[in-house]
Order: sequence, then structure tokens, then C-alpha cells
Amino acid sequence: MQALDELNSKLNLLLRRYAALEQENKRLKETVAKQIATEASLKQRITTLEQDMVSVNLNDAVRDESEKENMRKQLDGLIAEIDGLLNTLND
Repeated sequence: MQALDELNSKLNLLLRRYAALEQENKRLKETVAKQIATEASLKQRITTLEQDMVSVNLNDAVRDESEKENMRKQLDGLIAEIDGLLNTLND
């Protein structure tokens, strides 16, 4: 009988440890999920800031109005060409 009581005691201890480890595992998985979401958000913010920085640098580099107009015309041409290609692909 003593052996069964001791075995039952050890089994209960193991079950409590297992339950505690499961809780810790769940908590750690939630923490990892939050960190992954935060990382994705930060990467998106970095991308946006880099794009903004390129825009600012481009604006600083092109101060002459004639250069800006020339670049606008080139961009409009590229956009029109892309639109034409997309329309061709959709047909």
C-alpha cells in the first residue's frame, strides 16, 4: 500500500508539472505570435519610411521646375505604357 501511495504521489506531481509546462508553452506561443505581429508591423513601417525617404531625397534632388515637369512627363508615359500592357493582358 505504501508503494501505491508513493506512486500516486509521484504521478500527481508529474501531472502538476505537466499542466504547468502546458500553461508556460501556451504563454510562450502567444508571446511569439505577438512578437511576429510586431515584427511584421515594424517591417511595414520601415518600408513606408524608406519610400518616404526616397520621395524626400528625390524632391530635394530635383529643385528645378523644368526637371520636375520632365520627370512628370516621363512618369506619365510609363504609367500609360503600363496601363496599355495591363489592358492587353486582360483582353
